[in-house]
Amino acid sequence: MLLVKGQNVRHTSVRECDKRKVLRFSTFYSVTKLHTVFVSIIQGGSAGMVSRTCTAPLDRLKIMLQVHGTGRYKSGKSLRIKDAFTYMLREGGVRGLWRGNGINVIKIAPESAVKFAAYDFFKRGIRGSADRDLMIYERFLAGSMAGGVSQSVIYPMEVMKTRLALRKTNEFTGIIDCAKQLYQTGGLRVFYRGYIPNLLGILPYAGIDLAVYETLKQKYLSRYGANGDNVPPAITLLACGTFSSCCGQVAAYPLALVRTKLQSQGM
Repeated sequence: MLLVKGQNVRHTSVRECDKRKVLRFSTFYSVTKLHTVFVSIIQGGSAGMVSRTCTAPLDRLKIMLQVHGTGRYKSGKSLRIKDAFTYMLREGGVRGLWRGNGINVIKIAPESAVKFAAYDFFKRGIRGSADRDLMIYERFLAGSMAGGVSQSVIYPMEVMKTRLALRKTNEFTGIIDCAKQLYQTGGLRVFYRGYIPNLLGILPYAGIDLAVYETLKQKYLSRYGANGDNVPPAITLLACGTFSSCCGQVAAYPLALVRTKLQSQGM
């Protein structure tokens, strides 16, 4: 009888010890996963800051053409790329090519964090308790919802980016002054001009971008990841990201054009 009690005590101690080990492992796994996500956001944000700063002149040129390119410019001619670029240099000098880049860089971190956190959340919700890979249409749905959430959060900064990119010299002293002047002229509603076409455009863009990117990455790993590699080479990720982004941009560009025109109203 004493032996049985001793065995029960030993079995209970073993079970409690196993539970503590599982708990410590789960905590360590959660912290490690959170650290990995945080590092990914930092790395992605830093890369985004560099890439957007390098392409800022082209981004401002695109905004100029979206707003003024469909009208008439000088002697009844439509605004051309050469005309817009010459105007930006003449009106603001070389530094003027980077107008609006500050707010564009600032919004990268919250936009990326919200988008990828929401994407992971929606993927878990769609997958449920099943241990399986998502179908491409499920990734599209998760990506679309994540894109809608992130754009809703940072949209006022999108409006300010457009206004800062289109401003003339000394029109605004900075980002805070731009926000104050916009609020004085139109209240809070001015920060959501073009929100509906932007949302309608970001749903297919984000859905296609994330779905195509993840699908291509998974296809590569299934074919060439036999050595246990979970991450493709950087050049492969770059190619996947470029192709997926182009697909999304082509699908959403008409609505992006409408959004920019609405954001620039009142200038």
